[in-house]
Amino acid sequence: MERTGLKMDTRLPLYQRLRDDMLAKIAAGEWTPGRAIPTETELTKHYGVAVGTLRKAVDTLVQNGLMERSQGRGTFIRRPNFEGSLFRFFRQLDEKGERRIPEGRVLARESLPAPANVAAALDLEEESEAIRLERVRELDGKRIYYEEIWLPAAPFAALMEVEPADFGNLLYPFYESHCGQLVGSADETLTIVKASSATAEGLGVPEGEAVVQIERLALGYDGTPLEYRRSRGDAETFRYRVTIA
Repeated sequence: MERTGLKMDTRLPLYQRLRDDMLAKIAAGEWTPGRAIPTETELTKHYGVAVGTLRKAVDTLVQNGLMERSQGRGTFIRRPNFEGSLFRFFRQLDEKGERRIPEGRVLARESLPAPANVAAALDLEEESEAIRLERVRELDGKRIYYEEIWLPAAPFAALMEVEPADFGNLLYPFYESHCGQLVGSADETLTIVKASSATAEGLGVPEGEAVVQIERLALGYDGTPLEYRRSRGDAETFRYRVTIA
């Protein structure tokens, strides 16, 4: 591995520039989730830095949950579990009391100008083209969640060639396999809102009824906004539990 320079903001500490360059490698597909990154010896030679500086950069990524160390095997890029996040708030149990995860189904896919709030979330120019997915999650044929998902058009252009029925149950692996886009982190906000006509139809609840809404902004490993999502569920199924120690 040849030594490379770090073409980044030199006002940042060196370990932060190393961290950002590593994240860029993941976002570009050079380093992929589930695989070990190069060894410390290879990376210190590649970057031309001291091992302490390298370890500080990697420690930051481990602490943020983007990498994990495995004793005797190396350091691996971690693939976050986003599907579990909704179920911190919503619990679907069958008659045996076992937890169930609803299946996702895309109802519609279209390309259109992004509304102002979506453009702001995805860091797009207002009226920029975006891809909108309308999706439901179902359990035994019953709709549990209604979702509206927005994606920047250029990185996800390949999705316009996919029929709604052919989308995978889990979207993030689908984004990776079809568009080469890796989601590394996400920010979520939970609120209670009144069901719009579209949400009422999507969930099968009266318009204006209270529903729980989770807004998510998913980011690439390099921090680029990749997806803006609103998931809405019937407030009657909502349970929130937290242990404070």
